[in-house]
Amino acid sequence: MRILAAMSGGVDSAVAAARAVEAGHDVVGVHLALSRAGGTLRTGSRGCCTIEDAMDARRAADRLGIPFYVWDFSERFRDDVVEDFVAEYRAGRTPNPCMRCNERIKFAALLERALELGFDAVCTGHYATVVDGPDGRELHRASDAAKDQSYVLGVLTADQLAHTYFPLGATPSKALVRAEAEERGLAVAHKPDSHDICFIPDGDTRGWLAERVGAERGDIVDRTGAVVGSHEGAHAFTVGQRRGLQLGVPAPDGRPRFVLEVRPVSNTVVVGPKEALATAEIAGGRYSWAGRAPVAGEFSCDVQIRAHADPVPAVAVLDEQGVTVRPRHPFDGVAPGQTAVLYDGTRVIGQFTVDRTVPAVPAGV
Repeated sequence: MRILAAMSGGVDSAVAAARAVEAGHDVVGVHLALSRAGGTLRTGSRGCCTIEDAMDARRAADRLGIPFYVWDFSERFRDDVVEDFVAEYRAGRTPNPCMRCNERIKFAALLERALELGFDAVCTGHYATVVDGPDGRELHRASDAAKDQSYVLGVLTADQLAHTYFPLGATPSKALVRAEAEERGLAVAHKPDSHDICFIPDGDTRGWLAERVGAERGDIVDRTGAVVGSHEGAHAFTVGQRRGLQLGVPAPDGRPRFVLEVRPVSNTVVVGPKEALATAEIAGGRYSWAGRAPVAGEFSCDVQIRAHADPVPAVAVLDEQGVTVRPRHPFDGVAPGQTAVLYDGTRVIGQFTVDRTVPAVPAGV
């Protein structure tokens, strides 16, 4: 096949490209420039897509003997990922920018251009597997549960899965990937993994959002509506948060309180006891299926609500309003804007964005 290898400058994408070459494919490497700040530098494991990452990707491509290009996707990234992130927080929701990047950049904009240029598939260093099932291609979890990235790939559609290639999915551990990189003479063999939000490399999400959303003083209230503190901007809080609340009025029982709800219209943050985070039902209208779509009606599945959360057995209902999920035991703090990924064993069924949540413990109980 003609393979376009997306090379981030990290060890995973470099080894994935190397395996594609070794498998006999015609491989071309490409690094996505996602920021117009050309002088952006990397600090340890913070950030990605920096100028150093582009240089590391080029060195890896040279080592593999494949052509290499840098494509400027910064405008598309700003509009589809960064601005979406700001808009979601402004609306009091909790977005996942990595999922938006996979959905709209790596497996939409990049894949579209790759197909236009005659490539058969896009190769990345994600830890997930694609297999040919009885009804077409299926997305499954990786062999290494600790590195499994099927959750953030849950936004892929059947058409996109037909043109994706994940060479690392069956690798038992990340340590083996690093050892392989060293054996191949790839300079990124021991490069730290990136973490945090790539376009906020200093990790100060609260400060970054304050500059774009604005900081406006508001009330922190308990479930009865009584004011128990104040804040400098509701955007700085997310459901389940405990630290940084700085409450002026302690709970009657002396127990810690957690963020239960963010109300952007009134600029209010609602707090309460941990048990009030229990969520009995989630629902959303924006969904997609990673391969075979389920038949409308009720079906059993496992549901994962965060990248590193444990899957929870649940019953899902698909109808004209969207998807509703009722877990067999309550979720622990789900915020509107989060993504729920549905599984059948190791297979990803699909995903939806959470628009509505129903608490397991009503206020006043």
